[in-house]
Amino acid sequence: MVPPQLTMKWCRECLLTLPRVRVFLIDGVRNGVGSNGHTGVNEVRLRNGRIVREGMQTTLSELRLRKGAKSARERWAKLCDCPAIFVVSREIAKLSYYWRHAYGTPHAGPFNGAVVNPDTGRPILTQDDQLRRADFRKAKYSELVLPDEQTNPSKARRALFSALWQADGAKVRRCAPMDFVARHLKGFFDYGVADEVHELKGDTAQGAALGTIASCARRTVILTGTLNGGYADELYNILFRLNPRKMLEEGFAYGDAGMRAFSESYGVLEKVTTITPADNACSDKPKVTTRVRRRPGASPLLFGRFLMELGAFVSLEDISDALPSYEEEVLTVEMDATLGAAYKDLEEDIKAALEQHRGNQSVVSTGLNALMLYPDRPFHLGTLYGYATDPESGERERFVISDPPDLPEDLLYPKERRLVEEIKAELSQGRRCQVYAVYTQKRDVTQRLKTILSREGIRVEVLTTAIPPEAREAWYERQLRAGMQVCISHPRLVATGLDLLQFPTLLFYESGYSIYVLRQASRRSWRIGQKQPVRVKYMAYAGTMQENCLRLMGKKLLVSLAMEGKFANHGLQALDDDDDMLTAMARELVTQKGVGEKADACWREVQREHTRLLEVQRSPVVVSEEHAEHPTSSEEPPGSPEPAGRVAALIELALPRTKAARRPRNDADAQLSLAF
Repeated sequence: MVPPQLTMKWCRECLLTLPRVRVFLIDGVRNGVGSNGHTGVNEVRLRNGRIVREGMQTTLSELRLRKGAKSARERWAKLCDCPAIFVVSREIAKLSYYWRHAYGTPHAGPFNGAVVNPDTGRPILTQDDQLRRADFRKAKYSELVLPDEQTNPSKARRALFSALWQADGAKVRRCAPMDFVARHLKGFFDYGVADEVHELKGDTAQGAALGTIASCARRTVILTGTLNGGYADELYNILFRLNPRKMLEEGFAYGDAGMRAFSESYGVLEKVTTITPADNACSDKPKVTTRVRRRPGASPLLFGRFLMELGAFVSLEDISDALPSYEEEVLTVEMDATLGAAYKDLEEDIKAALEQHRGNQSVVSTGLNALMLYPDRPFHLGTLYGYATDPESGERERFVISDPPDLPEDLLYPKERRLVEEIKAELSQGRRCQVYAVYTQKRDVTQRLKTILSREGIRVEVLTTAIPPEAREAWYERQLRAGMQVCISHPRLVATGLDLLQFPTLLFYESGYSIYVLRQASRRSWRIGQKQPVRVKYMAYAGTMQENCLRLMGKKLLVSLAMEGKFANHGLQALDDDDDMLTAMARELVTQKGVGEKADACWREVQREHTRLLEVQRSPVVVSEEHAEHPTSSEEPPGSPEPAGRVAALIELALPRTKAARRPRNDADAQLSLAF
């Protein structure tokens, strides 16, 4: 099960890599043609470098039949006497039936006109009240039904589960392929593989499909390049789907309570207690409210208790001697006088609104997005509004945050000029460029960049969401044949799986907030098969929120990498920073915290750590004769290599720095490199 843009790539790589293999695409259950015009299970083959559907055609319903054989697997062995791989898009895997609410509204009796559970005929009770018809507008509701008999201890039994929704027979009737596999093909597959599993960490239908794979296949393999984004609880659902028995043995129940307990054990939680003075003199008891929020961080015990027995951390650094160099840098650009003055006025207005409306998320979101966008598009931004609730009337009111001026649209601004210079310099060396921009909808930046680059005689194209994920690889091939030199897109569109080997230079014109997307998109060119040195450049206006965002992203990146054991000696200090990007940027804007600390300095530290890691990976582990004779010696000769593998790094983090805690460096330790 893979992201939709990688289905053809997986089919091609399997056919090119594995001997005597047959590959099949699951395009859906047989009751209807999918959006791509195909249905059922179709064999694919490689023709002139492209994947085409030809060969055997069957359905999941046919696969489950025995037809004289002892089992469906034995019948399949007669049809296909070689290894077979079935590939399904996660979008198709979870595509199930439409649903509708199932509840009753009796017209007589004691509950006349109320909303009742159709299984019990009683009102649907919550902790504080009972559900009404308006509560069923969007969410799916379920109920734990307590039987009447439990009032009698002799007839007591466990609570029953009642789903208050059901399939809608009036709409398209279909079955999710993964649900069909779970019901009828359990044990049919030897291995279940899920790619880019970090996108399945949520409580979604696609995430549930991962649990289905783990329960149906004899062995399960999950793949991801970014294990987590800095928070321990991001692994909670993944671990529960892969190894629920271990999670239950550790005392974690599935649900919100279990996730809270998991975060308390292996993550970082911040408890904020607010004490408000009494409303009147008659009461001397103040009002106390407590709020708990998560912070970035994960205990090393999380790796030792759960991931060490499940995971093998293999990264590109382990084969870095076969890859070209990888460089990252931040390009800061000074604003001109007009743009700088307009930005300064906007910043002062937003700062005043943040101080006046503390904790108002509409001000935080609107204001900080405006500060990120305005230098790149200082026109047609419009009046910025915030929303607040009047304490007396309780009505939602709108107020003005700022009304930024519209600067000339036909001018070429400094950051745009620098982008043109960088692209021309790279193209003169025969290097194509991929440009990332995150504002692509209402206030589109990509089309302006395309216009600017086209005026300079550069052949540029824009990848948009109009190109479906499964067609993006073919889109790149067509545009490259047509002579495309520069491609502009949102980083999320290419973040997972696509190999942009023809674009050795990646330019983040805008970075966005997501560590997942940034880490994935920045490595699209540094892949197996790359021959040219890879350069990644992050652009920002100096002294603006763009630079602050990049600097904070660099710190969060150090933390995220440290949790995977790569930079164990740096970055954990950043755990004292704010827990999310918008809050961190808002606080820096008001308090001026971090002023004078440049983003390029933080990213140079990331680059130094990356270079150091490559050098460690390339240097052999040498064991002296003295250490071979005395493996427990705590003395280290000067210039000795670092401990092999992140296992040693995690143990060094968890144990005190004493002679007893130091690990011996012998040949056995070198085997622990599998934990990368």
